[in-house]
Amino acid sequence: MNKKAIWIIIGLMSAAVLGVILVQIDLIQTSMSVNEERFDKNVQEALVKVSDRLEDYERAEYFSSVNGFMMAYQEQQSVKKTNKPDNVNVPDPEHSAGSVQQYYVQIMAEYPGMQVLFDQNKTMRSLEERIKVSNLDLAIHQEFEKRGINPKNSKFTFHYGVWSNEKNGMIIEDGHYVYDDFGAKGPAPTYNAASLYNPDYSVAVFQHSKIPPGELRVYFPNRTNIILSSLWKNAAGTALFAMIILFCFAYTLMVIFQQKKLSEMKTDFINNMTHEFKTPIATISLASDSIVSPIILNNPEKVQRFANIIKQENKRMNSQVEKVLQMALIDKRDFSLKLTEVNLHEVIQAAVENISLRVEKRDGVVKPSLLATKPIIEGDLTHVANVINNLLDNAEKYSPDKPEISISTRDVSNGVEVVVQDKGIGISKEARKQIFDKFYRVPTGNLHDVKGFGLGLSYVKAMMTAHKGSVEVKSEPGKGSSFILTFPYQVEA
Repeated sequence: MNKKAIWIIIGLMSAAVLGVILVQIDLIQTSMSVNEERFDKNVQEALVKVSDRLEDYERAEYFSSVNGFMMAYQEQQSVKKTNKPDNVNVPDPEHSAGSVQQYYVQIMAEYPGMQVLFDQNKTMRSLEERIKVSNLDLAIHQEFEKRGINPKNSKFTFHYGVWSNEKNGMIIEDGHYVYDDFGAKGPAPTYNAASLYNPDYSVAVFQHSKIPPGELRVYFPNRTNIILSSLWKNAAGTALFAMIILFCFAYTLMVIFQQKKLSEMKTDFINNMTHEFKTPIATISLASDSIVSPIILNNPEKVQRFANIIKQENKRMNSQVEKVLQMALIDKRDFSLKLTEVNLHEVIQAAVENISLRVEKRDGVVKPSLLATKPIIEGDLTHVANVINNLLDNAEKYSPDKPEISISTRDVSNGVEVVVQDKGIGISKEARKQIFDKFYRVPTGNLHDVKGFGLGLSYVKAMMTAHKGSVEVKSEPGKGSSFILTFPYQVEA
């Protein structure tokens, strides 16, 4: 998959994820608006009903205060009920819907004089005299509860009051009169009373009057929480699934780039392997052609020389194949260590002798500093030697001019530390994160002749892990690198 196709897929996936999130946000906002409208409607309907009930309470109180009137009227209605034809409707205030208002309307219709007296009585009384706090408190709690606004639930905490247009102030707040009969101010409210001066909801009281004398006002301090309370599950679910989608999206991107990078590394590996095999194959082919030449066949020394070349190149090819096969076995964990006592100083000295020939040809130097007092560890001699040789080989290859390589040992807690240091091109911070990955090769800048499969450091890491040790790297570009190996004295089972 080319780079352009990857970015197109990323763009499409990003747009899809963003679209899903935006749609969910829009749905939540819509649900929030619907909840807000429903709540506002319920509260407003409850307040209108409370206002009507206040008028009913006032009528009932007035007619009850007229001596003997209600008793005589109710007796008259009982007689009518008994003798009424089937098509005559007599209001029943205890059982019929809307019975209270219909009941008093019927009285006013039959006794117009009572309406006149009632209207006169209203004008002679102040608003606080016309409203009983107990009736108001009962009505408002009942009407709210009928509409699912349970005052007993702390979530639905509310404050209410009655505003007087005449006094231009509140006369009732939360079940008590603001001023008593002597003009003294009542108990101070435990909330911000100013909120009732700019309330969430209000309705005119005694609204059937020509000029309503005041307003019934209600304030919900937790109004936003009430509206959102039924949406938090949806919002939490949306956030959770959005996070899962984003995580999967990010993980998919990471896998795509990792696979692309791995593909590039494998391509480089195949190219390097082809190059590594091409040279010995060409040399073997040339030596084979030379041997079969009549001129060479008659010269045993030259035949021996070309045979040795073929043997050496064949050995070189076999070594490269073994490296690849060895890494395959390590990946499958299909190998076992042949543990013996290994003298690290002897292994290091042998490795220094091998690398010294190449280093000295470049006017370089390898300096061993073997200070460990207990250099003997438990390990696999072959693999330990390969680890040391790999690091020294890298130190020589990645030194651009005259190689300056040092290798030292010292005692550490429960083991021996080996440090291989060079003054080569160094390794960048980004490259240090990947140098132990299989097939990864550090960019060499102008060093185009550095050969290899990118398996050496991956092998070093695998072997140190198998020996229950560790490997660390310290490096700065242009200043060289230090590889720190820690071998335990014993490989724990």
